[in-house]
Amino acid sequence: MSKPQSLDNSTKEDEPFIDRQPDQLTNQSTGQAEPEVPTGSDSVIAQQSSTQNISVLPVDVLPPRLQEIINEANICLGFPKDYLAGAMLTAMAAVIGNTHTAEIMPGWKEYAILFTALVGSPGTNKSHPLSFAVQPLIDFDAEQAAIFGEAMKRYEVAMELPPKDRAAKGYDTNPVEPKRVRFTMQDVTPEAVHRILSENRRSLVLVSDELAGWFKNFNRYNNGSESEFWMSVFNHKAAMSDRKSSQSGVFIRNPFLCVIGTIQPKVLTELAAGNRNANGFMERILYVFPSVQSKVRWNRERKSPSFDIAVAWSEILSRLIGIVPAVDSCGEIIPEDVPFSPEALDRLFSWQNEVTDRCNAEGSDTLTSIASKLEIYAVRFSLLLALADRACGDEKKLIDADTVERAIRLTEYFRVTAAKVQGIVSEDALTELQLAVLSELPRTFTTAEGVAIAAKCGMSERSFKRFIKDRKGVLFVHSAHGNYTKL
Repeated sequence: MSKPQSLDNSTKEDEPFIDRQPDQLTNQSTGQAEPEVPTGSDSVIAQQSSTQNISVLPVDVLPPRLQEIINEANICLGFPKDYLAGAMLTAMAAVIGNTHTAEIMPGWKEYAILFTALVGSPGTNKSHPLSFAVQPLIDFDAEQAAIFGEAMKRYEVAMELPPKDRAAKGYDTNPVEPKRVRFTMQDVTPEAVHRILSENRRSLVLVSDELAGWFKNFNRYNNGSESEFWMSVFNHKAAMSDRKSSQSGVFIRNPFLCVIGTIQPKVLTELAAGNRNANGFMERILYVFPSVQSKVRWNRERKSPSFDIAVAWSEILSRLIGIVPAVDSCGEIIPEDVPFSPEALDRLFSWQNEVTDRCNAEGSDTLTSIASKLEIYAVRFSLLLALADRACGDEKKLIDADTVERAIRLTEYFRVTAAKVQGIVSEDALTELQLAVLSELPRTFTTAEGVAIAAKCGMSERSFKRFIKDRKGVLFVHSAHGNYTKL
């Protein structure tokens, strides 16, 4: 299909950011500095994976053409690589939708559904990379909205005519109300989400510049738990809506819905509220969280990209949008399975077993919950990277061992950031006594030393050991038998 073009009457928010940057931006992700040695929450991941130690999003797992776009946007526009790469992965997942699956075991198929949060302090330049990544989808939706508008006008004219006169005037005798094809949606009610999903069986992505607006609206229109709906969608389970406000029930057999938006670290505690940190909701989110959180400086020595990065990115997405899937008699998409090579499955299973053994040895419910969702994401990343390769010219028809290795590296990055987020949420949830003990503990301590310090603060030995166990991997790392390190 042709490259989507912006409409002349698009709003300022709809314009590509690269066309309106007043000055070149510079920040910590210029690609010139060496990656920092992981500290804090990052160090627990180093102990959990002997194969990876990743505290910076590994952009090199992406196809070379995507790396070129990201590097140019970083050098010339100051877009942090982490944010742009995370947003591009989600945009590609959103257009792939239900067209392809990856089967890890007989009967267990995964789709490329991603829930992505770009985490950063104010001024860290999160929104611009997000807007750049989704702009081709906005352009596509604008074109489709115009087509839908004309089709609706024709439909309304036909409906005003007597049935016997419609054919003579060039209209269908029994006209069907048109549906608006789209990829994106923003602030919508639960009923609207179900309706839009039912009309777009390929895929959708909820784009929210501030994710707080998404989860704060969960119970805005009803007293139910919207988080349960989103968790079900994450698992690609059938969605149903039978609320009184709907004239008829809505049933979506294969809902595909991604989520992406920005969020500030200080808002993460609100994201975890309402039992969302206990029911698995938080672990379903991929946190793009650069370690450096300094405000971006402007630079008047602006350098233009060496090629049109907006066009290059749009062409890649257009190849994915141009996938025409088969459909069954009910109009449901029949996904094409992308098989794993035997070597790829061996590597994926070996990695999962290794992580599982470490989780069982550590006994941390938090890290085990994170691991359980990330192993799902590892399969989804394998599928997504294989199709991204195709969109960039690779003709491979399967997921090979190299693709799985890249997917594992990407997954390990998100293990680091998930632990980092849990550390922030966990510390905010501590009692005054727990905060006092945490403050008194040295950076490294033995169990006996910790018990003695806790006793001085008024905490029993049993409570202290439970405190250490519950926060293992989040506030503390078990560095050796009977020895701990504060993160």
